[in-house]
Amino acid sequence: MNAFARPEWIVTDGFTDYATALADMESRAAAIRADNAAERIWLLEHPPLYTAGTSADPAELLDPRFPVYDAGRGGRYTYHGPGQRVGYVQLDLARRGRDVRAYVAALEGWVIDALALLGVEARRATGRIGIWTDDAEGREAKIGAIGVRVRRWVTLHGFSLNIAPNLAHFGGIVPCGIAEFPVTSLAVLGKPASFADVDAALAAALPAFLDKLRSSD
Repeated sequence: MNAFARPEWIVTDGFTDYATALADMESRAAAIRADNAAERIWLLEHPPLYTAGTSADPAELLDPRFPVYDAGRGGRYTYHGPGQRVGYVQLDLARRGRDVRAYVAALEGWVIDALALLGVEARRATGRIGIWTDDAEGREAKIGAIGVRVRRWVTLHGFSLNIAPNLAHFGGIVPCGIAEFPVTSLAVLGKPASFADVDAALAAALPAFLDKLRSSD
């Protein structure tokens, strides 16, 4: 398989059950590792739910009003739901450079670059996971989450980006263990966008993301 071939790009309309998505990711990761399937970027939307990462603190599950799933990814609690684009990124880092930190940084950069194309200045924040921007009140606010797992050098999970979710749904958890800062969305920032708009921005920013992962081997 060409190490630098473009990953398969899949967009699933409607809501995808979380347990179904998790099983599909696990199956695909095994197939990628066995060289029986191409790498994949899977864009989807979930019904309202909370996921717990491997560092989740039960005290940060404030109101389990939606189903709660053990995700197996790194990080703490996060929310997925309608109006949020979720991207599951499954790449073979054995081919693209065995550097998990570089992968996470590149993943963050990809979402930041896509947001720039949508008219939003976003950034990383030292010591805080996620994608950050300034809200209408000038407060630093989280617009996207990053959560990954790497198994035998194949990546699972990925990112979520708030397009127009019900932000009150985040109130059932301490998002990613960070209570001091609010969450925001493209809609709240006055940057209305459709899923198609977001997907197009992600596609436009994809080559730069993949280029950052090219191994020198």
